[in-house]
Amino acid sequence: MDVLFLAHRIPYPPNKGDKIRSWHILKHLAERARVHLGCFIDDPADMQHQETLRAVVGGECCFVPITPLSSRLRGLKGLLDGQSITASYYPREPLAGWVSQVVARHKVERVFLYSSAMYPFAHRILSPSRRVVMDFVDMDSDKWRQYAESKRWPMSALYRREAVKVLGLEREAAYRSDVSLFVTDAEVASFKAVAGSAAHDVRAMFNGFDHETFSPGARFEPMTLPGKPNLVFTGAMDYWANVDAVVWFADEVLPKVCAALPETHFTIVGARPSPEVQRLGRRPGITVTGTVDDVRPYIAAADVAVAPLSIARGVQNKVLEAMAMAKAVVTTPAAAQGIAATPGKEFLVEAGPQEMADAVIGLARDPGRAAALGQAARRLVLDRYDWGRSLSLLDDLLDLTPQRQGESAVVPLSRATGGDAA
Repeated sequence: MDVLFLAHRIPYPPNKGDKIRSWHILKHLAERARVHLGCFIDDPADMQHQETLRAVVGGECCFVPITPLSSRLRGLKGLLDGQSITASYYPREPLAGWVSQVVARHKVERVFLYSSAMYPFAHRILSPSRRVVMDFVDMDSDKWRQYAESKRWPMSALYRREAVKVLGLEREAAYRSDVSLFVTDAEVASFKAVAGSAAHDVRAMFNGFDHETFSPGARFEPMTLPGKPNLVFTGAMDYWANVDAVVWFADEVLPKVCAALPETHFTIVGARPSPEVQRLGRRPGITVTGTVDDVRPYIAAADVAVAPLSIARGVQNKVLEAMAMAKAVVTTPAAAQGIAATPGKEFLVEAGPQEMADAVIGLARDPGRAAALGQAARRLVLDRYDWGRSLSLLDDLLDLTPQRQGESAVVPLSRATGGDAA
């Protein structure tokens, strides 16, 4: 069986939240069918992984490099043409032409689309003879809505417009697909509430987690962080929701913690820190690392992991990483909503700056409680987040069997690099 797999970003290495999910899905499908992979490459460092993926999928591949400037210009043109920025962000050719050619050359009976932005590249080849699974992961339209609520005019108006346009794209993609997937039950409920008849078959396919790599007992180079307690945040630091989170924490929460615990240090770990984040690194008691080879030593050396996001959809891998490493986590309701954990048992969830500061101070002063919270978090990840159990849903949805097991190239998962999971 031939499966067409389209993704908005090359699904390897699995060092970002969306790439972790797409990589595990792609690998699972490639063990059961010949996969034809089409995707974009937005990071020059990822160009080196093309041959790795060719060896895995067994079918044809089309890798299209894009640059931030050209993508923004296309988005601007789409804005002027009345389209969504999301649908205009990616160049139509050569990927659309490649899709038509692959369908003409092979008996493609299954199509897997990863993110709503990929629907326009496949809508012309959709037919009753091809079963289509649309993996939205999160509701991007609602993310744009949250952006609009957090920005001033004129950006608020631009983001509000994008939310409406993307919701229209999501509705059309869901209507034309056989099954729509989201990463949590909460995302499914949110989409059903606004999608109307387009939501004819919408299901949750939960993320798994690599709890062997992210384990207190895993082998990695240990390190010591400054300060006591040391607080850590991990994530792609050019992603606006992460930037907003660490700036808010540094401005509103950290001073309250330092007033009670003057030796407190906040370490921000992640690639491509924005100018706002770089400026935080000039403050006493804050370190901004930039890209690192491995985020695990930073998590392991921390006393408390924080995830103070006000804007979040789906599952926050940064939270799962810290929980899997048995670290006490203090997070916000927005970041906690996609994780099947109990506040007060496996992590602490606080909304306001004083409440979050009090939670951090309490854990720092009671290491026994912090350790118990971390151990409970680790048990939850082991019990709840398993890729094999989650991905078995695809076998039913696409009518696949493990016919290619043993044929696919064995590709080791890359190390936990870059601090890049959004």
